[in-house]
Amino acid sequence: MLPPDLLASVPHSPGVYLMLDKKAGVLYVGKAKDLRKRLASYARIAASAQDKTTVMLSHVHKVDTLLTRTEKEALILEASLIKKHRPRYNIILRDDKNYPLIKVTIQEEWPRVLMTRRRKKDGARYFGPYASASAMWATLKLLASTFPLRRCKTRQLQPRTRPCLNGQMHNCLAPCMDQSKRAAYQKMVARIIMVLEGQNRDLITSMGQQMAEAARDLEFERAALIRDQIQALSRTLEKQVIVASHSRDQDIFGLARKDASLALAILLVRNGMISGSRTFFLSDPIGDDGSILSQVLNQYYDQGDNLPQEILLPFAPDDKELLSERLSDLRGTTVHLQIPQRGDRMQLIAMANANAGQIFSERENKEHSWQTLADSMVKILHLNRPPDFIECLDISNTSGQLAVGSLVCFKQGEPARQNFRHYKIRTVDTPDDYAMMAEVLERRLKRGLEENDLPDLLMVDGGRGQLGIAIRVAREQGLKEVQGLDLIGIAKEKQEEGEKLYKPGRKNPIILPAHNPVLLFLMRIRDESHRYGVSFHRKLRNKSTLASELDTISGIGPKKKELLLKSLGSLTQIKKASEEQLTHVPGIGPELAREIHTHFREDTQQTEQAER
Repeated sequence: MLPPDLLASVPHSPGVYLMLDKKAGVLYVGKAKDLRKRLASYARIAASAQDKTTVMLSHVHKVDTLLTRTEKEALILEASLIKKHRPRYNIILRDDKNYPLIKVTIQEEWPRVLMTRRRKKDGARYFGPYASASAMWATLKLLASTFPLRRCKTRQLQPRTRPCLNGQMHNCLAPCMDQSKRAAYQKMVARIIMVLEGQNRDLITSMGQQMAEAARDLEFERAALIRDQIQALSRTLEKQVIVASHSRDQDIFGLARKDASLALAILLVRNGMISGSRTFFLSDPIGDDGSILSQVLNQYYDQGDNLPQEILLPFAPDDKELLSERLSDLRGTTVHLQIPQRGDRMQLIAMANANAGQIFSERENKEHSWQTLADSMVKILHLNRPPDFIECLDISNTSGQLAVGSLVCFKQGEPARQNFRHYKIRTVDTPDDYAMMAEVLERRLKRGLEENDLPDLLMVDGGRGQLGIAIRVAREQGLKEVQGLDLIGIAKEKQEEGEKLYKPGRKNPIILPAHNPVLLFLMRIRDESHRYGVSFHRKLRNKSTLASELDTISGIGPKKKELLLKSLGSLTQIKKASEEQLTHVPGIGPELAREIHTHFREDTQQTEQAER
């Protein structure tokens, strides 16, 4: 519970409080208009109450307070501290999905359109998130075919002596060949932004006038190109769902509660049309619905990204006026928090609430499906208990060098990516997979025993030999059947035999039909561990290759290597670059550019002579 002498030193002032455990870890961050009154409310909570707040208070060892001049400053500071510490008992908006975004690099001289999953403060325009990846890729395909901007991977345009394949197929305006004027290129970028902002109808009207002008000036090829663009955009309009007669931007929040859990759905309306949605599930949030909605709004719009003019809410959140002022500051113009009672807006709230309620149905169906699969795994694989927590280990290396152990985690049938781990091999530098696996298993099981965080089922990628290593390491760590840790090996055998599953104490492997759900699920986990390991191993290998080739050049240090890679994109492009292109890289003068160019030209000539 709270320290007994705490309230005596806390003033009647706005501020933020941090509840800490014995190890000074942050359990909860909250803000208050009056810190003493807020903390006093916790002191009145009965210790016998059985709820999440009581459980949290039982772990509180100390409370730190930070005073602010105003309640608004406290609101901003609270959001910042939650983002920094990610406390266990605060609401953290995780939807288990990293939705894709469309990025338009307007900060570049010749902008590009690309997909990304991370929003950065780099001056680019971001659109989304897109709940449907297929819809996002369809949008990108439309934009690429209708407005053929450059698709180069480098931020800075690299002049070419001949067009790339996209340029030859007229899928790129080829500014690298001076075939596009900057004004015309920027006009096309502006049209793309109009499409992504949902202003298709305004754009089509404008393009229709341009088509008529081109035809009147007898520029029939340009008129035909604009006509094709209008037709492509018109087809996308047929698929857009109009939910409002106005052209304002809105976010509509819907909530549904079931026992202690709460589901949240947000419909994104842009220009009167639904452009996407987001969903969140909060298993047992602290506070009443008004307090929870206030925390959600503060956290969801913390960066001020894509803040609409109007936010429709099912009920009033705590600190409604304060939140409205805070969001208006972030957007730069007034943001209206509306609680509709009738009419079209009320129907939108009902739609959002229905979407939130659907989250519970989907989770129940997924839980039932997983329970069926888990029961089958227990029966077929003779497990000690249902494998709600599964981990799989794979080793990646090149002749013993740059070896990496990759451990992936699945909880109740779904990837728990926050628990994925890479292990750099420390003790083995020869091609010995068994020794590498033993090292990683020893480190993982030792930590699991210390933190009481062992999986129900630990799977190794390999056959009887790899499983034998896992059994030996488990015994050395003092693990016995009482801990309930099941071990299994999965090996890819000859094509006619299929996959084989190896169990401790069993002479012959378990061979399941190729379509068996249990086998398909285990193969999915194994493939994920392989993908995760190979991708990291490839990064290490590329980094090593880059370092070894550039480190031999006098005057190239870590910073200049990074600048070269960022500017030119890859080691291959650095090798191909001319002296003039190299001098355009920040920090690379004419003399160093000449030395880099000469170095790689000599390497190329030596390679060609060796091949002869």
